[in-house]
Amino acid sequence: MTATPPDSSAAASQIEREERLTDEVFAAGVSAEAEPVVAPERPDVAGPLVSAFIRSKKFALDPFQRASAISIEAGNSVLVAAPTGAGKTVVAEFAIFAAMQDLRDKVFYTAPMKALSNQKYAELVAEYGADQVGLLTGDANINSTARIVVMTTEVLRNMLYAGSSLLNDLAFVVMDEVHYLADRFRGAVWEEVIIHLPRTVRLIALSATVSNAEEFGDWLQAVRGNTEVIVSEARPVPLDQHVLVRGKLVDMFETEFRGDTRTVNPEFIRMAHGSFSGGSRGRGRRDRDRDRHQRRSLPGNGQLDRAGLVELLGENELLPAIFFVFSRNGCDQAVRQVLRTGVRLTTGDERREIRAIVNDRTRTLRDEDLAVLDFWRWRDGLERGVAAHHAGLLPAFKEVVEELFRRKLVKVVFATETLALGINMPARTVVLEKLEKFNGEARVPITPGEYTQLTGRAGRRGIDVEGHAVIHWRDELNAEAVASLASKRTYPLRSSFRPTYNMAVNLIDQFGRARTRTILESSFAQFQADRAVIGLARQVQDQRASLAGYAESMACHLGDFAEYSRIRRELTDIERKSNEHGSKALQRRRQERLSELRTQMRDHPCHRCPDREQHARWAERWWKLKRSTDSLTRQISERTGAVARVFDRVTDVLKDREYLVKDENGALALSESGRILKRIYGERDLLVAEALRRGLWRELDAPQLAAMACALVYEPRRDEGNLDERDLPGGAFRDALRETEELWSKLDDTERAHQLPGSEPLSTGLSRAMFEWVRGRDLDQVLREADMAAGDFVRWSKQTIDLLDQLANVGDPEVRTVARRALNGVRRGIVAYSSV
Repeated sequence: MTATPPDSSAAASQIEREERLTDEVFAAGVSAEAEPVVAPERPDVAGPLVSAFIRSKKFALDPFQRASAISIEAGNSVLVAAPTGAGKTVVAEFAIFAAMQDLRDKVFYTAPMKALSNQKYAELVAEYGADQVGLLTGDANINSTARIVVMTTEVLRNMLYAGSSLLNDLAFVVMDEVHYLADRFRGAVWEEVIIHLPRTVRLIALSATVSNAEEFGDWLQAVRGNTEVIVSEARPVPLDQHVLVRGKLVDMFETEFRGDTRTVNPEFIRMAHGSFSGGSRGRGRRDRDRDRHQRRSLPGNGQLDRAGLVELLGENELLPAIFFVFSRNGCDQAVRQVLRTGVRLTTGDERREIRAIVNDRTRTLRDEDLAVLDFWRWRDGLERGVAAHHAGLLPAFKEVVEELFRRKLVKVVFATETLALGINMPARTVVLEKLEKFNGEARVPITPGEYTQLTGRAGRRGIDVEGHAVIHWRDELNAEAVASLASKRTYPLRSSFRPTYNMAVNLIDQFGRARTRTILESSFAQFQADRAVIGLARQVQDQRASLAGYAESMACHLGDFAEYSRIRRELTDIERKSNEHGSKALQRRRQERLSELRTQMRDHPCHRCPDREQHARWAERWWKLKRSTDSLTRQISERTGAVARVFDRVTDVLKDREYLVKDENGALALSESGRILKRIYGERDLLVAEALRRGLWRELDAPQLAAMACALVYEPRRDEGNLDERDLPGGAFRDALRETEELWSKLDDTERAHQLPGSEPLSTGLSRAMFEWVRGRDLDQVLREADMAAGDFVRWSKQTIDLLDQLANVGDPEVRTVARRALNGVRRGIVAYSSV
């Protein structure tokens, strides 16, 4: 007989519900797999549009570029996943080319960052002319009615929610760097755009190489219709990987392939383990050829310093190079260290060209601001061919570094990993000084995906026949682990989608609650959860079959052995706990329960079975597998409809706060406050809407409102606290801040009561500096007040501007007027400077 342990009726009914859900999920998964979604077919022969596009180019298209263009001409959307520098933007260029053949069709080109948008705008203006190209970012609104408009993804999301007329005649949307969808702060915007774009608009999704491109493509096919996934694993420029060990560049892998894998260079293993003898036997040709360049004195630890490595790379014709350092301060220190040695990588003509470009790009900055920015030392480094690139730099300075590097005038850049996020700065060589980075909480090893992204900068198409990656060896590294990291190409794309208050009111206003729930269940996040659930359901089915077998093996002809084994298990558990300290009352209750269980065990008919211990062994296996099966079943229950459940909690908060009310038909609709929330975007959307509704900021002047907006958007460093109240702006600001913080606390309690994660408290660390900036203080005084790099101050200033711009549009008349004055006060000097 099949044995089952006794359960209370409530628990039993819950188990029945979960088992029924598991069966339904498994059945759905089987049926889904029986009819897989396949990409639409396309002709293999180039049509007239593709042929005309190919004739317009001075180079032949790669197979993946050609296949993508043919698919687009056939009427499909495409997901193109290819390595960095492979030429994915050619696919976008074809979509633009195709749209321009029609007199009305428009193209939106979206990018994850304003810097990328600015760069792409400049390229398209050069190709199509300024009258045909527009730019929409938080900082710029140029020719928005053009047929080709470059924008950040957030701008397009906001246009979709607002039903903008600019969407008329939209034929294509290019989503560059679509793998940014995994970004935990901003990635959800990509999914919102993909879900809400009209089905008539075709999507050109360009991604770095991800290991689950087919899964992402299946989701696009489900929500967008005809979508073809085109994956290219081939780097256009092969990558040679080296390790710098004791002042010598050593190939990480043997040059020849053995089967499907690359063999680690034995000489690298020997050197890494400290057994290098100095001979050349068995070494690669490149290793032997480099020996004559590598006879140099080294520091006491046997490591080559940065200046020595720059010299070594130059001797081996491996410049220009990007050194990834993972620390802003480390980048700046590296530049100073190299320059102190007298390194000069440029010719006289190059230095004159660099100075002319730098002076032209910075001519609008005041001399006193240039002094604060250490301009002359920075320009001297550029003229010598060395620069840093990180978020702390003034955006104008970063753009100059990028331009000079692309022109091959700057030869060495020390950069943080942000440089790997799509900026067009390919190098001949990429150097990784460390294989770990600080993630905000601890130092962690970089992942294979991050390694691939960073080294993807190595090798300039059309210039280099091979790119080079160099790992700076350190004694704490493991040679086999380093080789494994360098040989893997796993970079899975994981959704970061979650419903927000702004998203909820916009969708409910457009579609109603029921349809919104259905829409959110079509997100990539739920798609991935459902796929995982199918695998879990299959595992549960298999384990249930094993449970039935175990139950049969432990069956006893004298009675219910499952019940008997439960008594034994409880008895063992309590005996184990009896050794733990506890109150006398607790110990007494344990002894009483032990006595009861021992009596039950002795009286149970199975206690007298001659095969009792054999049955018990099977029972132990049954219980262990039962725990695992119950855990998997709970996971299935939790994952099924997970996104919609979060939406329900968000909706409940909005109902509590009366942003959503019932209309005359009993359906949820937006209140007047809900309509204000529709137009507030950002992490603190509900807090901003509530503060406006309560009039908390009506008494603030422009500098004070800017300081308040800054406190709402600013995210401090981990070791940075809020300012003491005495250091904050005085007057109405402190009262408004106190009331806003109290409001935040109440909202946080409400969110947690509805099982939502809540939010971080307001951060006033930059509020005083922002207040002084709007009052007209000089840059050097403000940066000292903020204890912050110029680039960081500009970044937070622009986020403050974004929020003030929203307040100027949705606040009551008093707040709108002050917000506009505050906005103009922030947008001055280095904050207002833009190269576009």
